[in-house]
Amino acid sequence: MFTYLHLLFIYKINYYYIIMLRGVYMRVVITAGGTGGHIYPALAIINEIKEQEPDSDILYIGTHNRMEKDIIPKYGIKYLPIEIYGFNKTKSGIKNDIKDLYLIPKAYKKCLNILKEFKPDIVIGVGGYVTYPVIKAAHQLHIKTFIHEQNSIPGKANRALSKYASLVGVSIDGSEKYFKDTKCVLTGNPAGSNALKVPKISKTKYGLHEDKKGILIFNGSLGSKTVNDKMIDYLKSIGNEEYEVLYITGKSGYADFKKNNFPDNVFITDYVESLPGLMKDMDLIISRAGASSIAEITTLGIPCILIPSPYVANNHQYYNALAIKEHKAGEMIEEKDLNKDTLITTIHSILDNTDKYLEYKENLIKLSNPKSANTIYKEIKKLIS
Repeated sequence: MFTYLHLLFIYKINYYYIIMLRGVYMRVVITAGGTGGHIYPALAIINEIKEQEPDSDILYIGTHNRMEKDIIPKYGIKYLPIEIYGFNKTKSGIKNDIKDLYLIPKAYKKCLNILKEFKPDIVIGVGGYVTYPVIKAAHQLHIKTFIHEQNSIPGKANRALSKYASLVGVSIDGSEKYFKDTKCVLTGNPAGSNALKVPKISKTKYGLHEDKKGILIFNGSLGSKTVNDKMIDYLKSIGNEEYEVLYITGKSGYADFKKNNFPDNVFITDYVESLPGLMKDMDLIISRAGASSIAEITTLGIPCILIPSPYVANNHQYYNALAIKEHKAGEMIEEKDLNKDTLITTIHSILDNTDKYLEYKENLIKLSNPKSANTIYKEIKKLIS
């Protein structure tokens, strides 16, 4: 008698026969955009998938006009852009908000067509407004979805998308409370995993000397005009210091910033392609408190001074930085308190105190999660199997 068990047996035989023919690989759509804080964790996940399953077919969906459109194709990853804009709180952004009301359904329809044609095993969202139509389309087509949240307080896109997600990965213990109706798993931030694998870049490439302590200062992937303006007095005043500073302005602020006359121990550049590689040759990091930057800093164990941006949703960078300070792994200076004197004093409190410096290094590494990307890979495999 032909039973359900016979059908199941035939199905299993055919399934494993197909797997043997095609090899072990996944078809993955990944989407993230807007800032390096979303893009580089996405790249870390891609790298882990490629390391585990080299034949995997990966498609990246991003915006048509932000950083990812330039960064992702450089890595040989297939890239498809969609036109969409984030909602803007300022009056000048109202025009784009109205335009976006028309573009969201258009982008959603385009994503449906892309997913139908590509036929992914899973769709992964790693933050930014571009993820919204992609994840929603995947849910509509009954494709497994995974979204990842880097910050302690989730962004708007991930909050809205959680109801469409098969699983949510969070970077910070306690963030699960914001996703009460969706299954969550603590994964850490995969940007840290990637930082370990990036080759070291010598600071001499940017003019600094090997025999002097080096401080790296940057303000997130997009830079910060407010911090740039506040830093000018500090950089002009440190000509007698024994350490050297490499200051990354961000591309938009570089031309004006470079016009200043800085002492010989100050070096200026607009952008560094592989920032974690350069971090490995530095003694102190001064930066914004974006989640991905913190993941890289903790994994590499480099003492830091964090200047959280007050212009982000839910003031999440402040809480990111506060966690580092409370764990005695670094210092925090709020932007309103940032000036030449507070910066010089805080720098010396770390570089001139060997015990504190080593304590910060040790505590940073305790906070790190270097296996984050692998954890995410394993969770993805569970979802699609």
